[in-house]
Amino acid sequence: MSKKQNRKIELQCPMPKLDFDVITLGHGSGGILTNKLLDSGVFDLLSNEILDERHDGAFLKLEGEVAFSTDSFIVSPIFFPGGNIGELAVNGTVNDLAVCGAVPKYLSLGFIIEEGLKVSEFWEILVSIKSACEQAGVQVVTGDTKVVEKGKGDKIFINTTGIGYIHPKASIHTRNVKVGDKIILSGQLAAHGMAIMSVREGLEFESEIQSDTANLNHVIMNMLDIYGQDLHLLTDPTRGGVATVLKEIADSISLGIDIYQKDLPVDKQVESACELLGLDPLYVANEGLFISFVDNRIADQYLASLRQDELGKHARIIGEVVSDHPGQVIMESAIGGKRVISMLPGEQLPRIC
Repeated sequence: MSKKQNRKIELQCPMPKLDFDVITLGHGSGGILTNKLLDSGVFDLLSNEILDERHDGAFLKLEGEVAFSTDSFIVSPIFFPGGNIGELAVNGTVNDLAVCGAVPKYLSLGFIIEEGLKVSEFWEILVSIKSACEQAGVQVVTGDTKVVEKGKGDKIFINTTGIGYIHPKASIHTRNVKVGDKIILSGQLAAHGMAIMSVREGLEFESEIQSDTANLNHVIMNMLDIYGQDLHLLTDPTRGGVATVLKEIADSISLGIDIYQKDLPVDKQVESACELLGLDPLYVANEGLFISFVDNRIADQYLASLRQDELGKHARIIGEVVSDHPGQVIMESAIGGKRVISMLPGEQLPRIC
């Protein structure tokens, strides 16, 4: 989200006047302070007929096959170029549902807040959650708030759990992947991880590296509308990056994967930041990308369709599924050499999602 969009949202949702500036342990007690915090923030800002019931759970109506996903977000810093932990939490779970072939509908929202968090920061996070939900077309219908002692958290942790119904044309399973399938990456690598790392390391570039966090459900549903079951598998390369995700898939399908370094889309500034920090973009986290395994027959049309969407304008075919070297991912370098791509062996980028 741009700074301009953030300012617009804040003008539409001014922070209420409160008699406290920071969150204390009392705000997690379940008593008067808890109700003041939630009434002036969560319930008013995210109001809908289901959440307004204020029950211990939510009563939902869903028909047919559904997808269900949960994720926790512990990013540091909680505000970073291009976004913050609030919209990241919404987008992350929305995208997890979307790559299952599901239309996201409902979210739960759980906060673990460290004592001392400024209420103004909490409000900014809530406003971003509201905006991300509106953009994705989902509703927060239940949740929970806890407060821990200072020093036992890192400002705020968020858990989101989502549920949605499966798109009628979707059949997204590893068992559908076959030899000849093209592998298409929807955008440029490593922007999210490097946006956070550039802040931590104090790196400065001609223009600011921004996180790619975005909700992908609309573009994915459009692709399913058009290509249906020719879209064999979808996944989002968050922690561990593209390399780890592709290796996991190669292992699960017992087929090989070939990718080509020359076809990997990477922004020049992101690439420079990776070089400065000694990082490989293939292993850096992303939050606004998805990988598609599509039938070879429609790969070019699929790519053209994807590029018509703002979130897919940098999409590229980066490789294909092969019968050779089952369970392995092999990358051909820009000069023609080849190397085996493994999973991320350890912790490369801590606290990025």
